[in-house]
Amino acid sequence: MSEAWSWTYTDSAGRAVTGEPTTETAFPTQSDAENWFGETWRELAAAGVADVSLLRDGVLVYGPMSLDAAV
Repeated sequence: MSEAWSWTYTDSAGRAVTGEPTTETAFPTQSDAENWFGETWRELAAAGVADVSLLRDGVLVYGPMSLDAAV
């Protein structure tokens, strides 16, 4: 059985954010998902994403995690 790791994205009002640079791509490992996030979080924040959560097979692993650099 393969796992699917994915992110959800919300704005400061708690509404879902979609579109570039977010992705609905399912990553094969937690490491792959976290590496992608590490390379993209600044772009996400600039696009209005305030918080992200990591899911494994649709189940919350952690989050919401703020993208506010001051936090």
